[in-house]
Amino acid sequence: MPKEADHLEDGGDKESKEESTQGTSQETVRKRVRADTPSRHAEDSPQASPPRFVSVEEMMETAKRVTNMALAHEIMINQAFQVKPAEPPEGSLERRVKEIMHKAFWDCLETQLKEEPPSYGHAIKLLAEIKETLLSFLLPGHGRQRSRIEEVLDLPLIQQQAENGALDIGRLSQFIVGMMGSLCAPCRDEDINKLKENTDIVPLLKAIFSVLDLMKVDMANFAVSSIRPHLMQQSVEYERNKFQEFLETQPNALDFTEKWLEDTVKSLREAGVDGSSAASSEPPSLLPLNVHNQAYLRLLRWDHASDPFPETMLMDQVRFQEMQHEADRLVLLSALLLIVYTTTGEAISGLPGLMETLKNTINIMLADMHTPSFSAQEALATIGEKLCVELSQCLSQHGYSPFSANRKSILKGQISATIQPDNTVRKLMESRVQTYLLASLEFSQHKTPPPLPGGLSPVSRELKELAVHFSRLVTYNKLVFSPFYQKILQKILTAGESPGTEM
Repeated sequence: MPKEADHLEDGGDKESKEESTQGTSQETVRKRVRADTPSRHAEDSPQASPPRFVSVEEMMETAKRVTNMALAHEIMINQAFQVKPAEPPEGSLERRVKEIMHKAFWDCLETQLKEEPPSYGHAIKLLAEIKETLLSFLLPGHGRQRSRIEEVLDLPLIQQQAENGALDIGRLSQFIVGMMGSLCAPCRDEDINKLKENTDIVPLLKAIFSVLDLMKVDMANFAVSSIRPHLMQQSVEYERNKFQEFLETQPNALDFTEKWLEDTVKSLREAGVDGSSAASSEPPSLLPLNVHNQAYLRLLRWDHASDPFPETMLMDQVRFQEMQHEADRLVLLSALLLIVYTTTGEAISGLPGLMETLKNTINIMLADMHTPSFSAQEALATIGEKLCVELSQCLSQHGYSPFSANRKSILKGQISATIQPDNTVRKLMESRVQTYLLASLEFSQHKTPPPLPGGLSPVSRELKELAVHFSRLVTYNKLVFSPFYQKILQKILTAGESPGTEM
């Protein structure tokens, strides 16, 4: 959009555009910037210092650092990350003001061009902005295009032509469209062709700016995709340094991370590690690597409604929640399939296509299992009915005895029973899914995936995809925050033990 129009808008529009490309991750982080919240340790200790008051300037600078860190993190973690054009919400005051101001600008331009003689003040400023934008698209090897742009869009010459009534805006506009066509991505060819068909000067200039804005986005996304392979080490150091700066202004910014690790150590001591009994007189040795892998696994069983998420993981909270939902679905899906094949017996074992048919039926009914309107009891009852119908048809087609009413009743009852959190089959599948995901962290340095536990072969593809996503996210987080975790674990683990440095 032309700068002339932008000057008429709120000065904060530029900032809102930059922030809109950074997704929900950094928004979540910024909400958790606690300027003067006392440490939880301060709440427990009567001798703790009172919270330090933070100035507005410090708060703004902290928010900026966190936002930049979140953007770098998003680029590295999200392979589908793209910069998108920012548009105010439909019906918002900001959008209405923007539309009114831009309409006023283009109406003013049209009025100037219809004067006798025409006034080219606004038009020349637009041409100057277009020239600047075109030059910004050029690479070092585009010397010929650069010379051509400088020659045709020679602003002093254009000014002289305007003063002498010899300026041909239409000719310049067609040159601009042609140059845009040579510089744009293939996906913009259709937009360029539409510009070539437009002969009305004001609508054409307006459309040119719209396409130029899209080309800027294309260029930004091309740059992101080009530099991503080279960003890993720099990004790790950048995020770590930015978080350290954030920590210096927010000393209590690791409170929830510390509690996360403390609770993990506590649960491991209570359960016993490496086969040790919880009743052992001496606590088992807790290696930081084991503690930390277990801590990440706990994030897939997190109560997001009541437990504050660790600060170091906050930018990925939505991702962990999505993976948790997927793990829950795979647990229930594998449990239901195990019940079906155990109850029905060898009659359906190995029948081609049956497994996928049953999976599709169950998946359709579980698609909304994490929405507020989902009723697990109703869904499981419906699943039981549908599976009985499909099994009856399958047995009949292959010449087996009909699915008796008694067997149907037993199958429906076992399916409905999986709604209970302590259901034996469901707990077994949950344990095996967790075991596989934990092994995926331990095997993350190897190319070969860990062996698949029994009963999970029907969901092997989905589980392997989840494990890859989980491992990548954890590995990157370890690279960034391992120094902070090491310091915390050194305080938590029993005195006398020597925690290793591997995270």
